[in-house]
Amino acid sequence: MKKIYALTLVSLLLACTSQTKVEVGAETTMVFKSTVYEAGTVFKGEVVKAVFEVENTGNAPLVFGEVRPSCSCTLAQKPNKPLMPGKRTKIIANVNTADLHSNRIHKTVRVMTNTRPNITILEIKGRIK
Repeated sequence: MKKIYALTLVSLLLACTSQTKVEVGAETTMVFKSTVYEAGTVFKGEVVKAVFEVENTGNAPLVFGEVRPSCSCTLAQKPNKPLMPGKRTKIIANVNTADLHSNRIHKTVRVMTNTRPNITILEIKGRIK
C-alpha cells in the first residue's frame, strides 16, 4: 500500500512540472518604439486606434500587469503572456471620440510591468474636427 501511495505521489509531482520557467519576481528592461501616439486630426465619432510597440531588452520575461486607460472612452489591450527577452509585442488602445467633449484628444494609458520604474505612461494626442 505504501508503494502505491509513493508511486502516485511521485507521478503527480512529475506531471506538475513545467518546461517553461518564468520568474515573476525577476526584473527586466523594455523599450517602447514611442510612448506618444499622434493621431493627427480626426472627425468626431471616429475611433482612434493607437498602437504602441514594445521590446523586451532584458534577460528575464517581461510581465504585463495592469494596463489602465485614463477614462472610460479609452479601451486598452495588453499581452496576456510574458514577453520573452528579445521579443516584441504591441499594446493597442482605442479612443472613442464620440464620447469626448473637447476638440482636443489627450488620453493616457498606464502600463505596469516588472521593470524599474514599474509604471510607464503612454499618451494619445490629437484634434477633433
